[in-house]
Amino acid sequence: MARAWQIAVAVLVITGISFFAAGFWIPAKAMLAQYLLQRAWQEGLATGGIIKPWPWADTWPVGRLQNARLGVDLIVLEGSSGEVLAFGPGHLAGSGSPAGPGHCMLAGHRDTSFAFLESLQPGDILTLTGKTGKASYQVDDAGVARAEDLYLDGQREGMLTLITCFPFRAVRPGTPFRFVVTAIRDPGGPAKLGT
Repeated sequence: MARAWQIAVAVLVITGISFFAAGFWIPAKAMLAQYLLQRAWQEGLATGGIIKPWPWADTWPVGRLQNARLGVDLIVLEGSSGEVLAFGPGHLAGSGSPAGPGHCMLAGHRDTSFAFLESLQPGDILTLTGKTGKASYQVDDAGVARAEDLYLDGQREGMLTLITCFPFRAVRPGTPFRFVVTAIRDPGGPAKLGT
């Protein structure tokens, strides 16, 4: 009986340690990923190449999104798959490149990278840096739309659109609604990097 008791206690201790370690593993992995993304972004800017943050990554940094008022500083990744959005906002294929010409569209998760969208106000400034320049966008509008009603308006030059799921604190994933923020590019045009 004593032996069975010792085994049960050992199993419970090992299980407890495993759960405790797992609780630290995910935040540690997230911190490491952000460091690697920042490093890949800086190296990509310096070389002009596509630099993956880790060898098996299916994405790479293409921009940096900032808002001083809310303390937002995010690396923008290429693509919009679930794997990409797990690490940060993603650039939607077919839209304009970050800080480049055209209509740039970014998507992010409502409970992580794009949680700040709920706090944006008309007039807020978003700074978007891309591989070839930097641009400021002023928040113009925000609202809710059905996912199937969203489309890329390629004729909207100088626009930045940020999209996330809605409502923000929903328990159930996969809602049919999206929260959409539109911002208009500062008419001063793009700035070259380093200016």
